[in-house]
Amino acid sequence: MSSDIITSSTTTWAPKHNPWLICFPIMLSAFMFVLDETIANVALPYMAGSFSISRQESTWVLTSYLIASGIIIPSVDFFSKLMGRKNFFILGVLVFTVASFLCGIATSLPMMVITRVLQGLGGGALLPIGQAIMLELFPVEKRAQSMALFGLVVVIAPIIGPVLGGWITTNWSWPFIYFINIPIGIFAIYFAHQLMEDPPYAQKQENVKIDSAGFFMLIGWLTCMQIVLDKGNDADWFGSSWVCWLTFFAVTFAGLFFMIQAKKKDSLIDLKVFKDANFSIGTLVQVVMQGVLLASLAILPQFLQSLMGYDAFLSGLAMMPRGIGALTTVIFIGTVGSKISNKLLVIIGMSILSFAGFLLCSLNLQISPMNIAIPNFIMGVGMAMSMIPIITLSTMTLSNEQMTNASGVQNLLKNVGGAIGTSIVTTLISRHAQMHQTALVKNLTPLNDNFVERLQAYQGSFQAGLDSVTANHMAQTMLYKQMLQQANMGAFRDTFEVCAIACLVIIPLILFIKGIKKEANNIAHQ
Repeated sequence: MSSDIITSSTTTWAPKHNPWLICFPIMLSAFMFVLDETIANVALPYMAGSFSISRQESTWVLTSYLIASGIIIPSVDFFSKLMGRKNFFILGVLVFTVASFLCGIATSLPMMVITRVLQGLGGGALLPIGQAIMLELFPVEKRAQSMALFGLVVVIAPIIGPVLGGWITTNWSWPFIYFINIPIGIFAIYFAHQLMEDPPYAQKQENVKIDSAGFFMLIGWLTCMQIVLDKGNDADWFGSSWVCWLTFFAVTFAGLFFMIQAKKKDSLIDLKVFKDANFSIGTLVQVVMQGVLLASLAILPQFLQSLMGYDAFLSGLAMMPRGIGALTTVIFIGTVGSKISNKLLVIIGMSILSFAGFLLCSLNLQISPMNIAIPNFIMGVGMAMSMIPIITLSTMTLSNEQMTNASGVQNLLKNVGGAIGTSIVTTLISRHAQMHQTALVKNLTPLNDNFVERLQAYQGSFQAGLDSVTANHMAQTMLYKQMLQQANMGAFRDTFEVCAIACLVIIPLILFIKGIKKEANNIAHQ
């Protein structure tokens, strides 16, 4: 085992079935949930056409899912105590599967938003419960392997989502991106019922009270925040009064939520886990990584479709090298990763992520597919190499009894980080495109010899069959469009640079994760 892994407490409980078999329904369920975070991205224009709405309105299909899943994630520990963790997990898969069918038959935007909310409420619990169970199932020396398997889903599923969604939408129709969840959900429910069991500390408890005030504050916080993040850029952010008010409410609700959680005995989440330095630092690193992951998944297909002329399927396909890189790294970590320090793996992984971001800064409008494939492959390697060990490191100093609560808190904050990261890069592209346009437009003047030369060349090519005035107008229009393309290209490069710098800035924090004494492992084995 890596020399930097530690455990603080263990229990005598052991599962009746082979732990690797129990992982099967967990992997299926987690795959469905994470896949649906991105699979609908490329299908939004088709949904907009089906519902007769704008592309901007269709983004509610994505945000409603994130809001609902974010609300249920920190409530996982409470509902697990209320009905037993296994029963709650199966209920979540059932609700998610039924909601997926309803999403597929939706005939209007309101119906789609309602069913996506239902889908998010059902699926929100699957990831934190799955992570907690897979950490509990294995002894300390095998947890790195279990997290490698878990990381396979967390890293690869959102990457293949746009590819699978584009292929299904192009060859069948968009409802099938939801219908494919139905057989997966049925299998997951059956095997979860047959294989999973609750340890003593995760069984149904009596007299469990709900933190109604905290739950209300959580709903208010996440709802207001998501609306601001999703629509703020279109409304000029704090130049709009409603954005200011919603931001005020979001901050107020968030402050009250954490205040209630800190003071109330029967709260939704137990904030005491943040007293563990490894958990706090590891969670912060994961929040930044989630922001970079979802942000890059959002803007790279946008770059390929808007500037390079790729269709939905090809833009999704261009993301595949990232999945290949992640898969290769997961196999590496699962086989020889236990011989390498987890802290070192995370530092190398974050450095590789940063390097891939800087490679994307060199993109231009004359690139070949390899200019996209290579940085994507490297980014997949860095994401898997850093994400899997950091999950292990952040939870190794926690007891099994703390796992469900800790996983819920961690996934809630990662969800928030992903939403904030996506919003930041969207704003950066919009604002930096305007900055680059202001810098470039001054070159479109008769005083610029290069402009005059290019204008005359285009005008000459258009002049066959057209009068000189029309040809001149068309030539100027073409040059202006090229200037806009260059401005947008510059904005994308700036945004990739910000992602790269974010990965570099977070690396020093990893050094503060406590190193582990070898004696701790010996105690854990006794």
